[in-house]
Amino acid sequence: MDKLLFGISGLPNGDGSIKYNYASGIDFLKQINLDAMELPFVRSINITEKNKDAVLKSKNSNDFYLSAHGSYFINLNAKEADKVDKSLERIEKGALALRNVEGRSLIFHPGYYLGDTHEKTYSTIKSNLERLTDYGVTYRLETTGKPTQFGSLEEIVSLSKEVSFCEPCIDFSHIHARNNGSLKEYDDFVRILEYIGEHLGEAALKDMHIHVSGINYGPKGEKNHLPFMESDFRYDAFIKALISYDVKGCIICESPILEKDALLLKELYKSM
Repeated sequence: MDKLLFGISGLPNGDGSIKYNYASGIDFLKQINLDAMELPFVRSINITEKNKDAVLKSKNSNDFYLSAHGSYFINLNAKEADKVDKSLERIEKGALALRNVEGRSLIFHPGYYLGDTHEKTYSTIKSNLERLTDYGVTYRLETTGKPTQFGSLEEIVSLSKEVSFCEPCIDFSHIHARNNGSLKEYDDFVRILEYIGEHLGEAALKDMHIHVSGINYGPKGEKNHLPFMESDFRYDAFIKALISYDVKGCIICESPILEKDALLLKELYKSM
């Protein structure tokens, strides 16, 4: 991509006077100078024959970027074969729905350790990812917020290198929480970007998909998302690092005050 886009996860909050759908939400976000929305397919796929044409029209008329977060009910390391099959089916249905509105990236958490070693879990998840059909939508594997969950930076980057149609979704807040508050300074963010560039190449830094928000965490990792101003997440150092490495792609804000914090990031980015 040739620039860095800023958007939100799900529908905008607005001032509470209007209940947005996807088409009107895109219109509103464009009006306030945001660039992207991540459609929440987390419990059901809510792009249908009934609404897809309106969503696509709004997306194209506003030159807008769409991604989607896949189902929460995915585990490519499940012990039962039918659960793995259902997980693959949910991923592919999400990809097809996103393709119907000309979206780009489908984000999902690939699985859980479930008592297996990290190495065995990695091998199983990799094998199952390779069973996916490539529908022209980028499958983005997300870094996770708890050390008991599969999805460290190293695991996600390695899978993205080994499975041709998979790329990372780097959730910086999850990384911060997973490691009990590890992202304290500019250099901590730089190390992540350098790791991605070293293992996936410069092109990966020019097409990143990023999740970010304030976050509440403890020794066991992520608890819940917070507004930036109520969190210790160093969003200023985060933005500075992105600028230093000329990162391009899309940033999706998952703060409870969605578009307000997304605009906070975009305005800071433009001011630096």
